[in-house]
Amino acid sequence: MRAVRMETSRVFVLLAGLTLPATGHAQDWAKIEVKSQPVAGSVHMLTGGGGNIGVLVGSDGVLLVDSQFAELHDKIAAAVGAIGTGPVRFVLNTNWHYDHVRGNELFHKSGAVIVAHGNCQARMVREQFHEVLDVKIGPYAPAALPEITFTDSLVLHVNGEDVEALHIANAHSDADVLYVFRKANVIQTGDLFFSGGYPYIDIGNGGSVAGMIAAADRILAMAGADTKLIPGHGPLAGRQRLQEYRAMLVAVRDRVAALIKRGRPLDQAVAAKPTADLDAAWSGAMSPEQFVKLVFMDLSRREP
Repeated sequence: MRAVRMETSRVFVLLAGLTLPATGHAQDWAKIEVKSQPVAGSVHMLTGGGGNIGVLVGSDGVLLVDSQFAELHDKIAAAVGAIGTGPVRFVLNTNWHYDHVRGNELFHKSGAVIVAHGNCQARMVREQFHEVLDVKIGPYAPAALPEITFTDSLVLHVNGEDVEALHIANAHSDADVLYVFRKANVIQTGDLFFSGGYPYIDIGNGGSVAGMIAAADRILAMAGADTKLIPGHGPLAGRQRLQEYRAMLVAVRDRVAALIKRGRPLDQAVAAKPTADLDAAWSGAMSPEQFVKLVFMDLSRREP
């Protein structure tokens, strides 16, 4: 596969939007609006130009889950300030992709402590290749790197809330973490769950379709009827939407696997449109063709 070294700003857009070609325009940051909405208790959700941000406010200061883009720092800070006062003390990362963590650096320089899984640290210090997007991305600035890392789990006690971090291995990538706000009954899933479209799965860096289905099962086992889910991308959701998401993943996996078993090459599998009846509900930043290609590549390489 040809590795393409792209202008950095365009790569950011691809990771956030996935459908823009390499010749597309760089993101117009001035036009992006950062919006907030209450979730439960003292937890809020911010949407903007990248992955959703979780916000926990209180007398101890502010805890963020993810940081989106440095270009949106002032807008994010203003949205956080409208929710609650106090410094941003912690930034917890759900994964290491640019649309979730490129804002780390400026928050760190303002005094925030960055927390992530150990594999995030390992990946952020070196150049990365995104197989499905066919792009390379350079290392992060040292100030963007996590200062606290963990292997399996961690609990932070902030603002009267117990925030539990759980590593979910080999699903969206090999470095994903979900965060459970125990008292508020909120789970921030990161890119383990896309509530508004087909997911990007980083199959070149430890992710897999099977792992995403297993992750959905694990979250479903944790979530009750009233649990609020902050997805990596898409609107605030609940258990039912996650069940629908899991069913979609299983259906696409099984259909693409059947095409592989019949000896169909990639172009014919895409042309067969195995997601046609699902596209109305799941087409989003990642096109159906991109998602079928991703699933095909993942399943093909796992064939004996």
